[in-house]
Amino acid sequence: MFLQSLPMVFILAGLALYTVLGGADLGAGLWQLVAARDRDGQSVREFAHRAMGPVWEANHVWLIFVLTVFWTSYPKAFGSITSTLAVPLFIALLGIILRGISYAMREGAATPRESGRIDTRLALSSILVPFALGAAIGGIATNRVPVGNAAGHMWSSWLNPTSIVIGTLAVATSAYLAAVYLAADAAHDGDKVLERHFRLRALASGVIAGAIAIGGLFVVNADDHALVHSLLHGRALPAVIVSGVAGLATLLLVYRRRYELARYAASLAVAAVVAGWALSRWPTILPGLSVHQAAAGHDTLVCVVVAVLGGAVVLLPSLALLFRLTVAGRFRAGERGDVETAAVSRIKVNVRVLTRVAIACLIAGFGLLNIADATWAHIVGVACLFGFIGLAFRAIVMPAVDGQAAT
Repeated sequence: MFLQSLPMVFILAGLALYTVLGGADLGAGLWQLVAARDRDGQSVREFAHRAMGPVWEANHVWLIFVLTVFWTSYPKAFGSITSTLAVPLFIALLGIILRGISYAMREGAATPRESGRIDTRLALSSILVPFALGAAIGGIATNRVPVGNAAGHMWSSWLNPTSIVIGTLAVATSAYLAAVYLAADAAHDGDKVLERHFRLRALASGVIAGAIAIGGLFVVNADDHALVHSLLHGRALPAVIVSGVAGLATLLLVYRRRYELARYAASLAVAAVVAGWALSRWPTILPGLSVHQAAAGHDTLVCVVVAVLGGAVVLLPSLALLFRLTVAGRFRAGERGDVETAAVSRIKVNVRVLTRVAIACLIAGFGLLNIADATWAHIVGVACLFGFIGLAFRAIVMPAVDGQAAT
């Protein structure tokens, strides 16, 4: 039972990360769209492009991760969802491709007019993607996606009151996240004009997103009373409360210009929404299909768990370094004319010992997950694999990261 549920935990974690990181990236496109066509508006568009340019591809890694793990671990549920919701998923995919093309073309724009046209396409795709994905989530949440190949209605499954509300909330939330992050970046760069610009938009979009969320409850209640009841009662309620408190805290922190803390509070508010939705449905994926019923075979699940935890050794440190350099402004150092230097003390470790212990944890974890059948053995096996990640990360990756930071 534990092994059958673990890939779903990975999927939900990836979904939360994509909602937070990918959402902020998409929201930056919205602010590029609504920026004025004067010199100040051009500054906004250029700043948003520079801030998200180094990380936008990395943000979409989480969507690929979610789709891959879901497809492999729960093929029956994946096939049912993607066939019924083929239209909104295709729209989202088209928007992601258009956004990527726009990023690539913008670097080769010869005139400001060409840059403006490309920015418009990029911004429109940034609205299209969160709305389509939010509408698809609304179809799943209201049980409009039955089990079977294209068993649900092609249009009403995602064009319904709940889906429209969730899609609209996804767009507003993306704008809210982006404004908070961009205000923090502008403050870090010492740009008072852009800081004030994005601070006001963070406050406004936060209020709008909150109003949509509260007003949406009445719409969803009229459309699907069971969904609202499951969110406001039982184990999902704490997550909803955390989301609301974190959202209010974000507004207060932004108002007081505590932007670094506001980043984390905003991320927590959005991630808690994903957690609340998951808790309200657990262990059901689709009507009549639970996580355990939809799970693939034992050997497949073991391979997925090992692949995910093993891949985390490379992915997580790499993304951490990328975001650290981006937030620190290292990619924009030439533009600012100053490079911050800091002395980073190297932690001396015995790499050989750590490597041996990491390999032992990997072998033990793989063996307990693949050979043993008891739940406790699976829990210990996963703990061993997490130990492998931590030890391998420290032994292999951290020296390189410390060296990069020291330079």
